[in-house]
Amino acid sequence: MFKYIKNDLPSSIVVFFVALPLCLGIALASGAPLFSGLIAGIIGGIVVGALSGSKIGVSGPAAGLAAIVLTAIGSLGGYENFLVAVVLGGIIQLLFGVLRAGVIAYYFPSSVIKGMLTGIGIIIILKQIPHFFGYDADFEGDLAFVQNDGENTFTELLKTVDNISIGATIIGLVSLGILLIWSNVLAKKSKIFELIQGPLVAVVVGILYFTFTLGNTKYGISTEHLVKVPVPENMDSFLSQFSFPNFGVILKPEIWVTAFTIALVASLETLLCVEATDKIDPHKNVTPTNRELLAQGTGNIISGLIGGLPITQVIVRSSANIQSGGRTKLSAIIHGFFLLISIILIPTLLNKIPLSVLAAVLFVVGYKLAKPSLFKKMWNLGWKQFTPFIITIIGIVFTDLLKGIAMGLVVGVIIILIKSFQNSHFLHKEGEDVDDGKIKMTFAEEVTFFNKGAILTELDKLPKNTYLELDVSKTTYLDHDIIEILEDFKIKAKERFITIKLISEKGVVENPESFINYLHQDKKSKK
Repeated sequence: MFKYIKNDLPSSIVVFFVALPLCLGIALASGAPLFSGLIAGIIGGIVVGALSGSKIGVSGPAAGLAAIVLTAIGSLGGYENFLVAVVLGGIIQLLFGVLRAGVIAYYFPSSVIKGMLTGIGIIIILKQIPHFFGYDADFEGDLAFVQNDGENTFTELLKTVDNISIGATIIGLVSLGILLIWSNVLAKKSKIFELIQGPLVAVVVGILYFTFTLGNTKYGISTEHLVKVPVPENMDSFLSQFSFPNFGVILKPEIWVTAFTIALVASLETLLCVEATDKIDPHKNVTPTNRELLAQGTGNIISGLIGGLPITQVIVRSSANIQSGGRTKLSAIIHGFFLLISIILIPTLLNKIPLSVLAAVLFVVGYKLAKPSLFKKMWNLGWKQFTPFIITIIGIVFTDLLKGIAMGLVVGVIIILIKSFQNSHFLHKEGEDVDDGKIKMTFAEEVTFFNKGAILTELDKLPKNTYLELDVSKTTYLDHDIIEILEDFKIKAKERFITIKLISEKGVVENPESFINYLHQDKKSKK
């Protein structure tokens, strides 16, 4: 695990700075104690990070659950009663994992997942613009179109024009300049600039700017534009911030309804995030989804027992981790320890970080998720890929994450049904019982994204030093999602010394690069 500490430690610092305001903002939006968001972030990092099979996923409180939490605290009669539902929700998630419900993750089309990532990237940028200019009416981490402050994503931008803070804007621009110069120029000149991440430098500069301009009415930054971590006077007051569930209400039906809602929504958001992070992981690791549900369930049980918000794997933090070079779960674990240690030892220093600096960091995260080149790439793949992709983006920007995904998924399924009707046997393996290292896998006439889970599982089970014959000679329709799986697998195949031979109707292709190019060309010719 410590092999990549030089990658994981710098990455964990970036994730820490991204997670800190989000934990606090989501707690505020949930009507819960601010400390509850930090508890969820700590447990999500340390406990879930340790138990999860994901190498790059980061867990913590999610904005998608904020409305559910806010309503539940009021309807259930208080926060301590709500914590019972969080604990029970975690137990239900453990049951989901035991029942192997994680397979659901494999049934989201690639175009929808890419639309999800792009939509989140766009919404991050739109939501952070007000914070960048010093207008902090909406809570950090809000991804919904309709906001808690009565505005929506676009009316908030209009109100920002009349509420610009000069000090916050100046340090936001300086921070953005530091980040761009750091990643595009300095990081390419010396390894020291890779070890010391640009966001850390931007945060330090932000703290110094706040300190030196303190009291300046024009260029200074008021406390409302800073991070707001609870500051305990001593260890006793720190410990008093923990809340504990009131198990006396465990038999109330409304507690169980809330628990099941939390388990269902948290599990769905987690599985979506797992599929998305695996998609953008440059090393193409495959996260075991059932183990992830078990890890999330354990995290929610512990979080609920000590006063924390519900936990899910979160795409914003996970994306920041990937973009910062995180390689193993150690990055998520260390970020959890950073949260814990910092709120005990340096909460006053944390409260000097301008939110506009962190907005600059999130701008970079958002842009990398929603690069313009991706739109062109999806367009070139044809309308069957582009339509669910763009519908998902529109849905996320104008509604919320889950509704946007649902819209894209419905469109994707309709397109598949229109395109073709799959054969009952789409995948046939032969030769696996013969101990000669050769395995033949034959694809059926039509293979769609519905088959992702089975194909991904079969490929992942192949032992090292296997000689794989992949027969697509009778395949007339091969979904782009399946081609992407094979593209990812060719990377893993090199690491596991697996030789691949493609048998097509045009002949035999043995070079991995060549057979992927062939599949792309053949797919175009059969449109």
